[in-house]
Amino acid sequence: MYTRLVWNNIRRAARDYVVYVVTLTVCVMLFYAFLSISSNWYHPDLGMEYDFTLLSDGMKLAIGVVSLLLLFLICHVNRYMLRARQRDFAVLAVMGMEQRVIAWLFFAETFFVGMIAVAGGILGGAVVSQFITAMLMRIYERAYQFQWMLFPDTVGWTFLFFGVCFLVIGLCNVCMIRKTAIIEMLTANRRNEPELKKSRWMPAVTACYLLLTVWMLETGIQKIYFYYDPRFPLPMRLMFGMNLLFPAVTLLWATFCAVSKKRRNIFALLWGLVPCALCNTLGAASVALVQKEFYLSLGAELLNQYLMFLVADVQFLICAVICLLSRAIGLWKEKVRAHTYSGCNLFFFGQLLSKLATTTKTMSVICMTLVAAVFLFVVAPVLTQWSFGYLDSRSMYDVQISSDYHNVYDERDLRMGDYKEVTEFFREQGIAVEADVTVPLYLPQRERFHDREKLDFPAVAISLGDYNAIREMLGLSPVRLGETEFTTQWHLAAEGEEREEFLRNNKSVSTDAGELTAAATPYYDDAMGENLYNRYTRFIYVFPDAVCEKLLAVNQNRYIMTTEPISYAQAGALAQAFSAEYAEYAEDGMEYSIRLRTLQVNSAKGSGFLMESMMIYGAVVLMVICLMILSLQQLLDLDQHRYRFGVLRKLGADEKTIGTLVFRQLGVWFGLPVVLAILVSAVILAYFLQTVSVEIAAYVGMGAVGAQILKTVGIFLVLFLAYFLSTRMLFRRAVAKR
Repeated sequence: MYTRLVWNNIRRAARDYVVYVVTLTVCVMLFYAFLSISSNWYHPDLGMEYDFTLLSDGMKLAIGVVSLLLLFLICHVNRYMLRARQRDFAVLAVMGMEQRVIAWLFFAETFFVGMIAVAGGILGGAVVSQFITAMLMRIYERAYQFQWMLFPDTVGWTFLFFGVCFLVIGLCNVCMIRKTAIIEMLTANRRNEPELKKSRWMPAVTACYLLLTVWMLETGIQKIYFYYDPRFPLPMRLMFGMNLLFPAVTLLWATFCAVSKKRRNIFALLWGLVPCALCNTLGAASVALVQKEFYLSLGAELLNQYLMFLVADVQFLICAVICLLSRAIGLWKEKVRAHTYSGCNLFFFGQLLSKLATTTKTMSVICMTLVAAVFLFVVAPVLTQWSFGYLDSRSMYDVQISSDYHNVYDERDLRMGDYKEVTEFFREQGIAVEADVTVPLYLPQRERFHDREKLDFPAVAISLGDYNAIREMLGLSPVRLGETEFTTQWHLAAEGEEREEFLRNNKSVSTDAGELTAAATPYYDDAMGENLYNRYTRFIYVFPDAVCEKLLAVNQNRYIMTTEPISYAQAGALAQAFSAEYAEYAEDGMEYSIRLRTLQVNSAKGSGFLMESMMIYGAVVLMVICLMILSLQQLLDLDQHRYRFGVLRKLGADEKTIGTLVFRQLGVWFGLPVVLAILVSAVILAYFLQTVSVEIAAYVGMGAVGAQILKTVGIFLVLFLAYFLSTRMLFRRAVAKR
């Protein structure tokens, strides 16, 4: 009997279950498609120089994040189904059915429909996974062939994950239905929420932000000595001063509002905290810009800390602005009586204020999520192209070995090894060498050996013969110099202004072998690898061979090109053998490193594919989730809206007026978080692009960034219009005259 009842309920509520089934199918499809990459049965042919296990392990970690997004989406759609069926539950209860039985029937309905969606999603996921495989093979430059197949472990994990989700959510639904009174089911859609001023959302957010501001102030106090240090330029000192002053002002305003009876409310507090938070945002944002401009050694920990402060400031500003705008709607209704009672404005304000408390919280979260989604969508390919562009520069040789003297303080501890262990490894493995160059790097003046300050670090020099040998390996034309001439080789990421200023102020250079003047061609900026330069300099000198013979050699590099690519297993073994002989941090202070093209390309392509696919996927999912929530937020209350618009129609409102009211109402709910998200995203992207402008210009190109921004705008516009217009159509049809 119950089985037949469950089936009949599903048939009667087929229209409601369409949204449920379609959403779940999409969730399952995406989950299975990405999880299949980590399957034990998934073995794409990437070639011997690549190791797929690294990508597979990374995908498993990424799936955890995806699962959280999907779980949230499932919970929200379940809430939609629960609200849509409340009236049916009330009717069954009035007819005499126990609420316990009703709850278990609804559990059976949702679980049965959910399993159908899982089965359909797995079939669709098998197809979608092939698109992911095609993208993977394109990145690894391999041919792709379509192969439709199901992986047993992936199928099992998919059924297990969603089965557990349905079970947990279903049991929560059972408890909720059993505890809900029948009268509440019948009237839930007609009750207004508490006033905005009684909401606990914004006070809780404000309290968390003030606690974080205390941390900001503590950090500023710890760095106060930078503010008084005359060695630092004025912008750096102002930066430290702002990050001390603004948090202090924020806390003073909060204290003042707490002790003042006239301002002891959340809205008065927010009116002062918003400009304070803006100032805190400027202070935190200036850290990265000033650090980059003046090469300030703050450390990754402190930079990440201020980045966290910046994110917190932006999040609080979004919540505060939306809360104040919502409050402004209520004040407009109370203060501007002429406008409020004009036409159907009273009804319009009533619609907005009826759900303002919950909606304010929802719109704040949606706005923050949309900002994150837009940022991820734009930044994902930028970071990937940056990584690939940088890869071309840092992995130009099959093997590159370098030493570093930065921690050596006695000339006797300098080691100019020939790295013969690498030669022996090649002979044992039968690896043919096409070109092999060992390159010493020299200090122009021996007296500067102990100069290790970041802002005054001496650049090293390379002999003309070694420099031309490297250029020959790379297929570049040779360079010629006179006996008393020099030229320079610059890093790709070096700014043109920096290079021009250096050459303008350094027409000659003093060496232990005499004075040298700049050649007719004073610089070259061909890509020649990363370890050719010092840690804090973006160029090296190129001196005649005779000059370098009289200079102090401080580093010894070696560059090798092999006839055939080194396999992943061989590269791993060579790296391990080198590390055993040359410690990264030797006891004498020398630092050694080895870079193998196979390992670097494998890591870069795997991480690049993982990062781009997951960030873009996450961005699209977040956009869909946000727009779906905005849509369902209105569709959930269709019974309430139908009743209210019916009353309005009985009072004499025509269909044109009702259509206008529907458009205005949906315009506020959709427009407020979306417009604010667009504005915040524009500011954040501008800040990000300014911070890494040099790197983007060198490895990506601003044209590619602009194209990605246009793609983001296009995709978001399509999604927004699709959800807004469909919601308007369903809403208008629901409140239409019957």
